[in-house]
Amino acid sequence: MNHKGTKELETNRPKLRRFKLDDAEEMFNNWASDEKVAKFLTWKEHESIDVTKKILDEWVSSYQNEEYYQWGIVIRETNELIGSIGVAGNKENKLMCEIGYCIGRNYWGNGYVAEALNRIIKFLFTEINYNRIEIVHAVENVNSGKVIRKCNLKFEGILRDRGLSNRLELIDLAMYSILRKEWKD
Repeated sequence: MNHKGTKELETNRPKLRRFKLDDAEEMFNNWASDEKVAKFLTWKEHESIDVTKKILDEWVSSYQNEEYYQWGIVIRETNELIGSIGVAGNKENKLMCEIGYCIGRNYWGNGYVAEALNRIIKFLFTEINYNRIEIVHAVENVNSGKVIRKCNLKFEGILRDRGLSNRLELIDLAMYSILRKEWKD
């Protein structure tokens, strides 16, 4: 593995950058406090900006670790922070990782996550040297599945009662993956 840490990455529309402590207000307002955004995630919507500040403090501190990857998704034209994407699980001994992402409801359906995901897949395969990238989503979150398939990950199956929702209910997860040998730039 050739870890480089979270470095800025560009796409046609969004750019991907490290989070900063002063992102708290935008993060809280654009997605972290939205119950509909958190519906299919493992964490509950943030009830106060203090929760967001605590999370950002953890993320920013983690950037010291070269094996830590967590980006803010920013619209290049407006410089607005609209979501997050990063490596949620790193199994380096198997040359694989899992990606997780979240985007504000006002930006759903615009292709921003697909652009960000494609760019991160390229980075993880070509610069970090992962062999396999996985993504899971709650089976009920069909729109997340559409984004994943748009980025050419292959559906592998349903993992029954594999996830725990933010409401502490067991949920089925859809599993997707892509291998470096399958990936095309």
